[in-house]
Amino acid sequence: MGILTWIIFGLIAGAIAKAIHPGNDPGGWVVTIIIGILGAMLGGWLGSMLLGVDVTGFNFSSFLVAIGGSVLLLFLYRMVTNK
Repeated sequence: MGILTWIIFGLIAGAIAKAIHPGNDPGGWVVTIIIGILGAMLGGWLGSMLLGVDVTGFNFSSFLVAIGGSVLLLFLYRMVTNK
């Protein structure tokens, strides 16, 4: 995927992850994009290692993997910062 596609994908995945895992999370929309992109990378890595599923483009399974990784990333952030 191109860089603009990753940004849009990250924004959508990060926003959905913040809606699923509400609370006092960091930053605004820029941080949401970063959390979404990093979550997609984390979810893609874990998904390919454990389930054989990867983030391959704009499709349903990629969104699920990216959102799962973003929620996991938010969960880990809260555990580290104790918020």
